[in-house]
Amino acid sequence: MSAPSEQDTTTATGMETDRDTAPAKNSPAAGTRVLPADLLERRTECPFDPAPGLESRRGQGAVQPLPLLNGARAWLVTGFEEARAVLADRRFSSDRVRYREATQMPPEEAAAQAAAIERGEPVCPAPIEARTDGMFVFMDPPEHTRLRRLLTGQFTVRRMKALEERITEIAVEHIEAMKAAGTEADLVPAYALPLPSLVICELLGVDYADRARFQENTAVALNSHSTPEERARAGGELYTFISELVAAKRANPADDILSGLVHEAEPPLTDAQLIDVALVLLGAGHETTANMLALGTFALLQNPDQLAALRADPGLIDTAVEELLRYLSIIQLGVSRIATETVTVGGVEIPAGATVVVATPEVNRDTRHWTDPDRLDLGRERAPHLAFGHGIHQCLGQQLARIEMRVGFAELVTRLPDLRLAAKAGEVPLRNDMLIFGVHSLPVTWA
Repeated sequence: MSAPSEQDTTTATGMETDRDTAPAKNSPAAGTRVLPADLLERRTECPFDPAPGLESRRGQGAVQPLPLLNGARAWLVTGFEEARAVLADRRFSSDRVRYREATQMPPEEAAAQAAAIERGEPVCPAPIEARTDGMFVFMDPPEHTRLRRLLTGQFTVRRMKALEERITEIAVEHIEAMKAAGTEADLVPAYALPLPSLVICELLGVDYADRARFQENTAVALNSHSTPEERARAGGELYTFISELVAAKRANPADDILSGLVHEAEPPLTDAQLIDVALVLLGAGHETTANMLALGTFALLQNPDQLAALRADPGLIDTAVEELLRYLSIIQLGVSRIATETVTVGGVEIPAGATVVVATPEVNRDTRHWTDPDRLDLGRERAPHLAFGHGIHQCLGQQLARIEMRVGFAELVTRLPDLRLAAKAGEVPLRNDMLIFGVHSLPVTWA
């Protein structure tokens, strides 16, 4: 995902909210602790490839059982067509309030659910008449439909394209600042992070001077090693920050997306809904694209023939962006759904109540869909990928993300024609501790 995303549990702040206390519970970051480690940690020697556990499972079926460390059994989807089928099927739920995901269960609950599934008992969703929160990434229709429609009205293709000139200004400004400061820089704080952060702040009407308040807390929420206490503190601070922002927009509206949601939604959104929606947009709007810009640059520098091809033919930039999205697939293991009834996918029966994990990094390298998918090829004929998801939860900010990456990569390779790593590739710190993969820093030089 990139930009404001709707790719399930690994986007936004990585949390659900409690209407009374606001901060995190049932965090997807915490859920990674019950996943086998080999499915999450990419190798230093080949950081752009899927985790070794995914590669080792190749050939074992496009849909296969996935034992979890809490004793539950989920289902892993690694095939492209099978993944599309799951993400488009309304019998697979995104609702984390009505349905429990296996990765969030303590061992005793996992054992009880496994026994119920074995007995073929029907799934009983939590008895909630209607959702009153705004966490649309964890919703099914009809609640999801209303919020999605409101947001789609704000993220129009025309509005996104109109931003291209401003995005170019931001990119050029930061590249020139890097050059003025010397011949070396850490590309993450100097370029990759501020570019999408500035854009999403301007879109939402957030003072960029406040960026540390949401960037640091979002990082804690997305860190799989954060303790529940750390995650709760970060969630509380984020919630307070957004609450203040919503109150300010209600009192003094401006020409930004959040003001539009505050004053134009019919029927009006509550403060609780507005806060949740803003948390999703602000968190996802800088984390994902920032990591694509940094990791994508790293990948280009490690594939000099592809970088040279892009420099020689700037017209490759659109296909280059799509290929990098496919090749890198930064949403770590992927996205998840819960089967609300027994469903057969790829010839495999998935029982009602089971959690299905769509392994996006592996799905986007399905050999039945791409030739030589483990190779970065900027000239590859374009084909659909699932980096932005699929179905009703497909990333609503994908056009913005594409523009940010198209401009970000193009300006970088054009204005710094001798850009190269300033450290050994094996020394670049990988974000294996984060739900959104990338690099913590990327030392580069152009001297």
